[in-house]
Amino acid sequence: MAENFDLGIIGAGPAGYTAALHAASTGLKVILFEKDKIGGVCLNRGCIPTKTILHSAELYEEMKCAQELGIYAEKLDFDFSKIIEHKDKTVEKLRKGIELALKNAKVTLINAAAKLIDKNTILADDVTYKCSKIIVATGSEPKSLKGMEFDHNYILNSDDILNLTGLPESILIIGSGAIGTEWARILAAFDVEVTVIEAAEHLLPLADTDISKRLERIFKSKKIKFYTSTTVEKIDNTKIHLSNGETVSAEKILVAVGRKPCLDEKIEGVSYIGDVCGEIQLAHYAIKQAISEVSGIPFDKSLVPSVVYGCPEIAWVGLREQDLEAGSYQKATLLISSLGKSHCDNCSDGLIKILTQNNKIIGAHIVSKEASALIQQITLAIQNEISINKLKEICFAHPTYSEGIFECLFKI
Repeated sequence: MAENFDLGIIGAGPAGYTAALHAASTGLKVILFEKDKIGGVCLNRGCIPTKTILHSAELYEEMKCAQELGIYAEKLDFDFSKIIEHKDKTVEKLRKGIELALKNAKVTLINAAAKLIDKNTILADDVTYKCSKIIVATGSEPKSLKGMEFDHNYILNSDDILNLTGLPESILIIGSGAIGTEWARILAAFDVEVTVIEAAEHLLPLADTDISKRLERIFKSKKIKFYTSTTVEKIDNTKIHLSNGETVSAEKILVAVGRKPCLDEKIEGVSYIGDVCGEIQLAHYAIKQAISEVSGIPFDKSLVPSVVYGCPEIAWVGLREQDLEAGSYQKATLLISSLGKSHCDNCSDGLIKILTQNNKIIGAHIVSKEASALIQQITLAIQNEISINKLKEICFAHPTYSEGIFECLFKI
């Protein structure tokens, strides 16, 4: 006889485990299925491991310039195997934290592949589970390119690159979205020769054009070679033929052209959240979807901040300038180099760009250290429709990067 539950969830990534915890907190009887490891792509093969490695890369890169700041480190070097070991320990620690939270919430966890039979039935390990409601949060997987299918040795995806035990001397990265950009920064910091191929007119094509141009300038300063409006035509052994007629070579290729939902078909009456629903593929979007689905707390899907990590960070929210009609908006731009804190930190590259209409912010685009925190301040202002005049009344601490927002507002 099948066991009955109030809520059944397939997939224990950010969407799935968040839904389980919030549902359990209201007294619902919850069962959660995960065929792999708790935490999904974000914790195991995405956000967390990548940012952990990125922190090591940033520290190493910063130490290269430490002598300018009066700090001397002899025989500066790194051990990539130790960096990976630290990454694995970080992921494991966070995973155990989620597992403990689920256990304390009395969520039933089944470590097995689950099959959806109908809108109220799940099958796993030949056992049937009846659920009053079912949520599918099975995530996404790396997308490949025709003729450049992953062999997991020469042509890598974002999962494969996290499993490298050593660094290549050179790499070609196809795609300059968040994944491609972050790995270009990581590998360049570790002295790998990096080339980035982007089909769009500018790097980071989802960003505001001014931000993309700034990233291109940063790449040049870090000696990261890149081609825009360019695709890979074919690969002949290690010779990579580009659409612009040039030929390049690299020890490894990373294909970072996005992800596709892990889903065969949808069943009516079942809720689909997170990457699998084919909308915005960000962990924080999945978390908000889960809370909205379970607790009914709404969120504005047009105000989901995006962040690309590295030094400096890149972040944006709201509308881009290229999407607005000329003359329908006002804008203000402030160079990060005008802020005292940026010089204290030896990180003065970047800008803050704010777009407004009718005395309110409609979009913001930032390249700066702490951009991930700065963008949240602006998201709060946009969502709560705080006027420019009211924002000018706020006292921002000095010296900070936040005061750049304040100074930018006075340019409008």
